[in-house]
This record gives sequence, C-alpha cells and structure tokens, in this order.
Amino acid sequence: MTTLPPPAAELSADEARRVALRAQGFLGAPDRRGGVRGVLRHLGAVQLDTISVLARSHELIPYARLGAVGRGAVEDAYWTEGHAFEYWSHAACVLPVEEWPHFAFRRRAYRDRPQWHHDLPDDAYETVLKQLRDEGPLTATELGGAKNGGEWWDWSASKIAVERALMVGEVVCTERRGWKRVYDLAERAIPAVLREEEPTDAECLRRLVRQAGQSLGVGTRADIADYHRLKGEQFDAVVADSGLVPVTVEGWAKPAWADPAALATAPKGRHRTTLLSPFDSLIWERARTERIFGFTHRLEAYVPKPKRVHGYFAMPLLSGGRLLGRVDPAREGRTLVARQVSLDTAKAVEPMARALREAAEWVGCDTVRVERVDRPELAGPLVAALG
Repeated sequence: MTTLPPPAAELSADEARRVALRAQGFLGAPDRRGGVRGVLRHLGAVQLDTISVLARSHELIPYARLGAVGRGAVEDAYWTEGHAFEYWSHAACVLPVEEWPHFAFRRRAYRDRPQWHHDLPDDAYETVLKQLRDEGPLTATELGGAKNGGEWWDWSASKIAVERALMVGEVVCTERRGWKRVYDLAERAIPAVLREEEPTDAECLRRLVRQAGQSLGVGTRADIADYHRLKGEQFDAVVADSGLVPVTVEGWAKPAWADPAALATAPKGRHRTTLLSPFDSLIWERARTERIFGFTHRLEAYVPKPKRVHGYFAMPLLSGGRLLGRVDPAREGRTLVARQVSLDTAKAVEPMARALREAAEWVGCDTVRVERVDRPELAGPLVAALG
C-alpha cells in the first residue's frame, strides 16, 4: 500500500466546491480575450458527442463559460489554423494541438496491441495512407465509404484502416465536417516540433495527471485519473512527481490532490448562471458531481423512455455556484421547448428562466415554451419569469 505524504491543506466542502468551479472557468471573470481556444487550453479536453438538442456538447462547453459566443466562431476556433485535433482522452475529445506529444503513450499502446476487433485486408492500410497523401484531408466517405451496408458497426475496410491509423498516430482527425471526421496525415497536420517530441510513458502520464489536476482544481485519485481515462495504477506511478499536492477535504472519504496554484488564493468572483451539457467536464463524472454539489445527475438519453426521470438530455442548471435543477430542452422552429423542468427550490425559478432565455437567444429562438414542471406550484412563477 502506498504511503501518502501529509496533506498540504485542509479544505472545507465549500472551499473545495469553489476551487473546482474556478478551475473549470465558472468562478471569476471569464477570459474573453482567450476565447474558445483559451477555454480549450484551460480545460485540456472538450468532449464530443453525437447528440444535438440545444447544440452539440463541444459548442455548449465554451457557451457555458463565455456566454453567447457565435456557434460558427466555436467551430472555427477549434478547427482552423491547426489549433486542435481529435483523439481519445476522456472519450472522443477536442484537444489542444500542443498536447499531441503527451498522448504518445496511448499511441504506442495501440501500436503494441496484439489483436484488433476487425480484420483488415493486406493492402487496405497502405492504400488509405497513399490516398490521404495524394488527396487529403478526406472523410471516410471520400476514402471509399464508412460502412459495408450492414449494421452500424459493419465498417468498410477503408474506415477500419483509417481509424487504426488514427489510433496509432499516423493519421490525425483535423476537424468534423457535417459531423464526419476529416482525416489527414500526421506529418502534414501536426507541426514538426511537436511530432519530433517523443516523451516516455512516465513523462506523458505525469503531464496528463498534472493537467487534469489543474483543470479540476482538486480531486480524488479516481477524479483525476478519469479526466483522461488513465488507469489508477498509472496515476499512482506519477502523482508524487506531478506537482499536485495531497489535501484533505471535509466529507470526502478518500484522499485528494490539488493544484498548488488553486490553493494560493481564495476562489472568489462572479458565478455563471447557465445550463450545462451532461458531457461538461465540471459534471461528467457522476460520483464527483454528487460529492461536490450534492446533486445526482445521470444522462438518460440511453435509458428507455418510460424509465426516464428527468428527460432525454437533461441539462443541469448552474447558478450561484450550485446546481439548482435541470431542464430537458428541445427545439421546434424558433421555439425553445422546456419539455421537462426540475427545480430543487423556488429560488431556482428566476435563474432557470434567465438561463432558458439566454440559451434560446443563443440558438436563434424567439420564445420559450414550458411543457412540464416537476413541482406544479412552480410552473406559473416560471412562465411568468420567462415573460
């Protein structure tokens, strides 16, 4: 069993919550000069997902921190001028291009993989690389088709080949076009100075653990390891040299680590009032969200409809540094529909109304219609506040 050094600080539950909010960009004035790219660099990873209700998750993340940044500007910030690439981090994520060297450990692990789930014809891999070299950047469709025409997992040989090349680092996803990955050769898409870096596994893990700790502010072993989907033993091997310091947090049953810079000054400033994507890194880990906010949240998109409690894509409401409720949104023309609103207290009515109005305006809707409120006595006040 690893012997832990004495804690550098003792945090109350409220202090830990505020540290986490500031680290994630929700406490204090937002960095508008840094914009979307600043948010990406600060978080280290922005998760992608196919679901688009209000907007796609990678659009919602900067919106929640910066306010109504243009949706086209979000895409441009990620995908133009080689500022970012897509790879496997917490899940499929947009990553700052400067983090390319630090995923070398994962690319090497894929290269050393003894077997793959799909068989590949002998010449398919080289054919895809040649096609990208001659014609790229290209989507899987442009490479010859993504599927064989069967079930959704029935990938074509070219799709299997290019995804394998992506995993091992010969190919890079440089953008999403119509939600399709656009592939290019790493030698063309990644600056040479970054490609030439080849840090050891320990150096990669040390960097990612430190970066995750900085982006979370404070977290347990599971919190920090899960940020980039590292194994617990990988965290254990490098945390002592990561620059993070052990702390104790009131009410947390397990040891925690914090970014020393997060402990240097008291977190204070303006709190955002906004709706959060379920894939936002502030809340993407359910146990952490419950521990910090006392708020249980589960994405129900994959839950059978009769068993859903809060709705298909329920978005938590952040206000005053607390999670006060959630709403399951939809869009009908120029109307934002609040299909189901869940409010913890009457004090959540005005923040929910404000968040819904702002979100509606951001996505080009003129009105907000409320269909159902879990506490019927709050339906009238919410509609009035929206008016």
